[in-house]
This record gives sequence, structure tokens and C-alpha cells, in this order.
Amino acid sequence: MKRTLIYNGRFADMPAWAEADAWVLIEGERIAATGRGRLPGAPGAAREDARGALILPGMIDTHVHFREPGLTHKATIASESRAAVLGGVTSYLEMPNTKPATTSMAALEEKKEIAARDSAANYGFFLGASAKNIDEIRNLDPREVPGVKLFIGSSTGNMAVNAQNDLEAIFSASRVPIMVHAEDDAIIGENTLKMRERYGEDIPVQGHPSIRSEEACVAATRRAMDLARKTGARLHIAHVSTAAELAETEGAERTTLEVTPLHLTFCSDDYGRSGARIKVNPAVKGRADRDALRAAVAAGRFTTIGSDHAPHLPEEKEGGALKAASGAPSVQFALPLLLSEFPAETVVELYSTGPARLFDIEGRGSLEAGNYADVAVVERAEYTLTDADVASACGWTPFAGMTLRYRVRDVWVNGTRTVRDGALTGETHARALRFDRGNKTKF
Repeated sequence: MKRTLIYNGRFADMPAWAEADAWVLIEGERIAATGRGRLPGAPGAAREDARGALILPGMIDTHVHFREPGLTHKATIASESRAAVLGGVTSYLEMPNTKPATTSMAALEEKKEIAARDSAANYGFFLGASAKNIDEIRNLDPREVPGVKLFIGSSTGNMAVNAQNDLEAIFSASRVPIMVHAEDDAIIGENTLKMRERYGEDIPVQGHPSIRSEEACVAATRRAMDLARKTGARLHIAHVSTAAELAETEGAERTTLEVTPLHLTFCSDDYGRSGARIKVNPAVKGRADRDALRAAVAAGRFTTIGSDHAPHLPEEKEGGALKAASGAPSVQFALPLLLSEFPAETVVELYSTGPARLFDIEGRGSLEAGNYADVAVVERAEYTLTDADVASACGWTPFAGMTLRYRVRDVWVNGTRTVRDGALTGETHARALRFDRGNKTKF
């Protein structure tokens, strides 16, 4: 059995003044032991000196759009999973708004077959909700499917469900967490008409947060929470973008929240510089909203960080609020960006341990003996990010021009070294994620 001993590093919870004496012993696909100080006996092990860098569990990104099948001119599971591991993300959960939409178990199995062949990172796929697939939701195997993705409000892919009876049926049928994109279409429509009256069809990108407004987010969030209370469903609200949503969800039972690196980084002041590169749904809002989200990270209000990695070709991002595609690639640089702004212990909780706990991901999310050996070694290194650094097929990043202070150096996926000194090794050993839910009937 192959052994690897990573030593002379730091765990996320170690204070800055502590000696870099942390180590992880990998045997085969699993973590055999971890500790600090005296190294374990490990005859025949390959020895990897972390040289004082952070030794972290691989990140689990529970919100990515890898565009396959049907949108492979933008990206593929092969291309984006390699961008993910270069960023220390060793597992991902992918969204259903592909072509065709992943609203049947047959479509989900097709994605799993592609990932089994092509993915460099461990993989799972959400089942998309629609008015026509209630039986699919009711009968899914909770050990194979992480959750149901529901669009209350339109976004890329036109999968919105708005009728109250359809929503109640979806919430009642689901035996797994329901991740909701929460924006109210009626409010967005009214806002769009007002902006068209002012600007015509060439609404500047700065108008995007006025179209996809705070009110649209809050109304849909309130609706989703009411449905969860009524049915007992487990609700996870994706990409929270406003302080008002934080206030609305304060103390809510069976409701958890996700935030994205992009909403933590940018605010409406940045549209002038970044333009449509930061046009996403829900929109990047005001500075006060951005600051409230950052404070909420420190206060423990979020359960997960998800990148909402959503690549488009550069030409698809041209135009203003109505014409430019919404979405931005971010999975490759989310971890270095987050570590540059927040304590490592917080980042690991929200981008690895919390996702594993919320979705009951088996054997992932922490450096515990017996878990799969998904490990990232991340060193301090200051550099300015450019589009030339991007591994995603789209070839650009909204974070270009930013100075980061961390770099992902080495990554192991299920004990196989997939990244060495910041470059892909060409070796992969990804697995389908399993969800350890036992006999649960509600989550």
C-alpha cells in the first residue's frame, strides 16, 4: 500500500506563533493518522516537507456550474474539475441547469458517467426541481443525491418554479435538503420595465442590482422559509447577497445560508471598473450589503461558502444589464482569496467541514483518521492574479488584478497527488461522493 507522510506544516486551527510541526500520514486512499510533533513510524512512505505551509482538508464546493452536457462551448467537467483541484477543491456538487436540465435520475446518471470518466475531483450532482418531476424528487435515493436545487426566480437555464401548488409539492416531496435560488420574478419584471423606460434596451450593467433588487431577494427568501415551515423541509438558501436577507433569516429553524466569494469581495462601486465580469444572479449589491456579509461570516451566520462557479466565454459577457450573461468563474481562486481575507479555521469550516456536515458527505471535510485523503497544502505567497493564470476553459477571472496572499501548492485526491508545486500531475483518482444518511426521512 502506498504511503505518504506530509510533515512540517500547520493545521488551520494553529496560532501563528506555534511551531510548524503538524503532519498527516496517508495510506492508500485514506488518512491513517494526523498529529503534531514527533513523526510517526512510516517505513517506505514518501516524505513531503510542507515547509511551514498550511495542511488543510480538501475544500468541498457545493455550488458549481460545470456546463456539461449541452453547454460545452463554455466549459466541461474535465476542464473545470482541473481548475477546481488547482484551487484546492477536491470535491464538488454541480448544479442542474445544463442542457438538458438535470431533472431526472437518468440525466443525473449521465452526468455521473461523464464525471467517472473525466473528473479530476470527487463529484456529486443536484437533482433539479420542476413542476413535472415530483415523483423523481420523492423517489430519489438520498445516499446518491446531495440535494434538490430549486429556482424560485429565473436565472441561467430558465428552470424557475413559481406556482404555489408546485412549490408546495416540491417541498413536501423532498427527503434531502433543498437549495434555493431565491429571487422574485414579478418584482424583477417590474424593475426591468422601470429601467427600460429610463434607458431603453441598453441598460448599463450598473443597473443590474436595481433590476435584481434587495426586495426581489427578500420576497423569495420569505416565501421559501414559509414553505419550509409548512412542510418541514430542510432549506438551504444559496448565494445570500443582502443584509436584509440576513435579518429575515435570523433565528429561522431548518434554514441555513450560503455566501459566495464574489459577494464577499465586490460591491456596486466595482461595476465601473469590472463591468459585466461581476454580473451574477443575484446581483452584487451595495457596499453596506457586502460589509454585512463579511461580518456575518465572522459571526457564524453561514453554513457554507459556495463559489457559484459559472463560466461564460468573454464574448458572452459583453453588453449591459440585459445583454451580458450572468455568472463568473471562481472555483480556482476561491480558497486563496478567502484565506487572504479570513482566518484559515473559518475558511475550512465554511468551505469544507460545514458542507460535509450539511449534506452528510461520507468521509470528507476534515483531516481525521479514516477519512479519504483529500489534502491541500497551501503556502503564503503574494502575487497579482491575471487572466493568464486561469485554468478554466473560459480563460478569465473576475478577480484579475487582485493581490492574493496564498497559493495552493500541492493537492491529493483520495491519496493520489493531483497537483504538485501548483501544476497538475496528470494523475487523477476521483470518486462519486456518497451521502451517509442512514434511515433519515427528513433532513
